[in-house]
Amino acid sequence: MVCGADHKLGVDDRHIRNQVTEQKKVSKVVTIVNKQGLHARPIMQFVDLANRFQSQITITKGTQVVDGKSPMEIMLLEAICGTELTLTTVGSDAEQALDALADLVARRFEAE
Repeated sequence: MVCGADHKLGVDDRHIRNQVTEQKKVSKVVTIVNKQGLHARPIMQFVDLANRFQSQITITKGTQVVDGKSPMEIMLLEAICGTELTLTTVGSDAEQALDALADLVARRFEAE
């Protein structure tokens, strides 16, 4: 494509546009209920599960937003028992990712 040239919508452009419109964004507030909070083992369980999905996953605590697929960033949240976190997923499998991750948290990371 030449800069400044007229461009007509082609098949490739429609395909790209359709992919963008199929992206879903969903969020849910979860509460850390396991006694030890988010420490290394539950963080790795969360990250391992998050990486099974194509969606972008973020975790918010107050004004702090971290990548839900990065164990180092999640550790920065210092989420103890009782901490409320907002999980947000964006992508074609956003709802499935959110449901699975929220369920993992609700099950106390199967720790107790």
